[in-house]
This record gives sequence, structure tokens and C-alpha cells, in this order.
Amino acid sequence: MLALILLGAACTKKETKVASPVEEGKRLYAVHCTACHAADPKKDGAVGPSNWGSSLELLERKLVHGDYPPGYTPKRPTRVMVQLPFLKDQIPNLHAYLNSP
Repeated sequence: MLALILLGAACTKKETKVASPVEEGKRLYAVHCTACHAADPKKDGAVGPSNWGSSLELLERKLVHGDYPPGYTPKRPTRVMVQLPFLKDQIPNLHAYLNSP
């Protein structure tokens, strides 16, 4: 009987919850952005401005290329943000979070 219980426990699959794009974007923002931007992306941070509502184009230009889309006027005149090109594939998730209700 014990063997059947142990066998059953070993074969039980744990369901893995897949994070939604908004949840994953929130996690990424907390890990990579809050050091400069506020924990609440609707507010300005000590170094970086509010980035709530940022477009996909703006996020890609800043994170991957370190510049701004043509015609975009930066919220601050500083140039201290470092590029984070390793986040390129995660930009849609960041965008989903920064544009969620």
C-alpha cells in the first residue's frame, strides 16, 4: 500500500502557472527598472522619469539602442540610462505592463 502511495505521489504533476505578459512585465520592471525609475511606473523616479504608457518603439530604442525614436522629445535631458539589450525579447512584456489598466 505504501508503495502505491509513493508511486502516486511521484507521478503527480505539479501544474506550472505561466505568467501573463503583464505579470512578466511587472516582474521585469521590478528587477531591471526600479533602481532608477520609481517602483510605480506612473511616478517619476530619482533618476528616471515616469515610463507609464511607453510605446513599443520607445522601449526598444532606449533598451536596445540607447537612443530615442525619431521626433521623440525626452522627458529629461540626461543621458544616464544604460542599454539593456538582453531584454530585447522581453520588450512586449514590459510594454504590456506599462500600458495595462
